[in-house]
Amino acid sequence: MDQFGRSRHPARALNAAGALLFAAGVVVLLGIITAETLYPGYSTSAHQISDLGATQPPNSIIVQPSATIFDSAMVVSGLLIAISAYFVHRAFGRRSFSILLAAFGLGALGVGIFNGSYGNLHAIMALITFVGGGLSAVASSRITKPPFSHFSAALGAITLLTLLQYFLLGESSPFLVLGIGGLERWIAYPIVLWIIGFGGYLMGSSRPSGP
Repeated sequence: MDQFGRSRHPARALNAAGALLFAAGVVVLLGIITAETLYPGYSTSAHQISDLGATQPPNSIIVQPSATIFDSAMVVSGLLIAISAYFVHRAFGRRSFSILLAAFGLGALGVGIFNGSYGNLHAIMALITFVGGGLSAVASSRITKPPFSHFSAALGAITLLTLLQYFLLGESSPFLVLGIGGLERWIAYPIVLWIIGFGGYLMGSSRPSGP
């Protein structure tokens, strides 16, 4: 590694980071879909995503096998994202971006470990995930090339702005026409799509250019 923390073999670091991020996005997306289909009466409009793991206290409801599938998907994807931050730092040497990405991963890990029955602790982990993921997507636009950099900034902005307007407007949020579950998906899914796309971008960047 050089004095800026960048790897002497950036292609390997890019490939590793890309593979980890791509896998994380696939795991969390398919995990949510699978948990939803096995949860009797689950509504993507009326239920929050985290209800798949456990509903909020004091009378938390845990439905199996959905809870195990969802929690496991969040733990695995969180670990993959957090580990990818190390390889991203080796490839780019951007400490601020690497820290944001690591926070994103650790937040997702926390969501899986501390399910909805943990109340405020779960909510804090979810907030770290959403803010860390949104900021990571926006920040990645500075280390990627167009047009992907534009998509990254847009996806991160969707997550952050949707989250912000919900905090500011509460029950007056126009997104609540979709239900609380629909609103949360407008916060969560843009960053899931971003890590899949960013992972693919990094793996593609690791290949040598043609003649």
